[in-house]
Amino acid sequence: MALDTIILAVIIGTLAAIVYSLRVLVLLERRIARMDENIEKMASVIAKEELQVLSEEKKIEAEEHKIEGRFKKRKR
Repeated sequence: MALDTIILAVIIGTLAAIVYSLRVLVLLERRIARMDENIEKMASVIAKEELQVLSEEKKIEAEEHKIEGRFKKRKR
């Protein structure tokens, strides 16, 4: 009878350890998923800012070409 109790306690303890480990894994997975979402948000913000910078750059280059054209006309 005592041996049965010990074996049952070991089995229950092992199952409890497995359940606890799965709980920890689920919590870690959720945390990693949140970090992934935050990285995606940051990447989209950076991409939007990059597009804004590129459009500003195109505007500046267009203005430079206009100014250069005016100077070329004055030099002639």
